[in-house]
Amino acid sequence: MLAYARFRLDDGSSHVLTPGDIIGRLDSAALHIDDVRISEAHAMVSLRGRELKLLALRGVFAIDSQPVKEVVLRAGMRFQPARGLHVEVEEVVLPDAVMALEGQGLARQVLSGANSLYTRPRPMVDSRYRLDAEAWIHSVGKGWRLTVSGQKARPLQVGESFEVSGVRFSTTALPLDRAASPSTMSEDRLLQPLVIVARFDTAHIRQGGELKLALDGIGARIVSELVAFDGPVAWYVIAGEIWKDQDNRTLLRRRWDIALARLRRKFRGAHVRANLVRSGGKGMVELMLNDGDRIDDQT
Repeated sequence: MLAYARFRLDDGSSHVLTPGDIIGRLDSAALHIDDVRISEAHAMVSLRGRELKLLALRGVFAIDSQPVKEVVLRAGMRFQPARGLHVEVEEVVLPDAVMALEGQGLARQVLSGANSLYTRPRPMVDSRYRLDAEAWIHSVGKGWRLTVSGQKARPLQVGESFEVSGVRFSTTALPLDRAASPSTMSEDRLLQPLVIVARFDTAHIRQGGELKLALDGIGARIVSELVAFDGPVAWYVIAGEIWKDQDNRTLLRRRWDIALARLRRKFRGAHVRANLVRSGGKGMVELMLNDGDRIDDQT
C-alpha cells in the first residue's frame, strides 16, 4: 500500500522514492546526488492521478538529450539530471490504495515509506525518520510496522487504532486517485474557500468546516509570517525572521528550500492546494488566496 519509484544511479546504488521526495544536492534529499551541477532541490516525485511523475524544481533534467520539466515515470526509462549523469527508473509501483493516518487534531495524511509521529505541541507527521519523535511508522514490503517510543516494533494494519501519549490515531486505506496531488482533484473541491488561522507557533488550515492541516514549528512560522506581512515579500526576509542565528545567505537559502519543500509536502498530504504558498521568479513569496478564503490573524 505504498506508491513509489525505484531509481538506480551510475554507481549501482538503488534508491526508493515516494511522492513528495526530493532529488538534489542537499544531504537531506531522499536521492542525494553530490554533484555541483545538481541544485539543492533539483526535482521531486509527485503523485498525479494514477501516475507518478518527476517534476523539475530548481533544476531541469533531460530525456534523449531533450530538456523537460516533467515526465511520467516508467520502468526502464533513463533521464539525465546533468550531462553525463544517468538515472534509471528500475521500478514503479502504483497500488490500488495507499495507507493514510488520521487522529485527534491530525487531518488525514498519506504515509510515506518512513514517518515520524509527534503529539506535542500538536499532532503531526514528519515524512522521514526523526530520532526525537514519539512514534514511527515504516513500510516493510507490502506491510507496515509501528514503533512507539519505549516499546517494541509491531505490525500495523489498515483500520487499526492506537494511542501515542494519550492521543488516539487510526489508519485507513485511501484509494490512489484520492491520495494524489491536489491538482488532480475536482475543481469544485479545490475551490472551496480556506480559513487560515495563524498564531506564529501554530497555524491551522480549515476547509468546509473540516480541519485539513495543523502546522507547528517552521511550517507554521512560514505561513504566519506571510499572514503578518500581508503581501509579497522576499524569501530571505522571512527566512531571516525564522533563523535569526544565520547570516550566511547560502546556508539560509538551503534551510529555506528544505523548509518550503516540507511545507508543500504537508499541503499535498492534507489535500490543500499546492500553490497556497507561491514563490515568484524574483525571489518573492506570498500567500495565494482565492475568492472566499479568509485569514484569522492571531499573530
